[in-house]
Amino acid sequence: MPTHEDNPNVIHRREAIRRVGLILGGVSFVGGTALLTACERGRPATNNQPIGEFTPEDIAFLDEVADTMLPETETPGAKAARTGAFMALMVTDTYEPKDQQVFREGMRKLDEASQKANGTGFMAATPQQRLALLEQLDREQKTYTDARDAARREQRPTAEEHLPDQRQEAAPGTPTTITADAPAHYFRMMKELTLLGYFTSEIGYTQAQRYVESPGRFDPCVPYTPGEKAWAPHA
Repeated sequence: MPTHEDNPNVIHRREAIRRVGLILGGVSFVGGTALLTACERGRPATNNQPIGEFTPEDIAFLDEVADTMLPETETPGAKAARTGAFMALMVTDTYEPKDQQVFREGMRKLDEASQKANGTGFMAATPQQRLALLEQLDREQKTYTDARDAARREQRPTAEEHLPDQRQEAAPGTPTTITADAPAHYFRMMKELTLLGYFTSEIGYTQAQRYVESPGRFDPCVPYTPGEKAWAPHA
């Protein structure tokens, strides 16, 4: 009986998660390995149906957020790949309740930030206003994530813990208001799911990347011109 390791679709998605993780700095995804299992169940066929607690209006909102990150260029953007529905499905099926709450409250916070910055909600903002807002939130989540990662590194047991008490007291520390058990930043979640949803979609896999169905001829070395699309991964 074939195992998950023998299933090329599973391997493709595992490789996609790995690559997106590298793009995001190598940190673990919210949802963990459950993302891989959820991806295998397929994608919603339409954005017009609710998914869990996400209404069609919520999914349309997520589509616009994702499409601002990955807009249409020479290839279709994130909205064409129904990334909003993918995000709603992954949050519903793979996130812990506390992370689901952070994500959904984050949608409200994002819209409120747009209202504050532009005098209008995100859906009514111009493309330039949307992009400026998401760039600001991305800087915010990067600072937050770095602080949380630093707190987690400080929490890990080290040789310093085995030193005499006076040496422990003398050891330098980096105080932070963000603790090791703080949840992921909501915009980090949105960014992770946008990239993962797009690059595991048919559009992202076959149009944003170069794709050749396997099996085929083995080419150990192929010419590469700077600026060309990356090859979609195979088993």
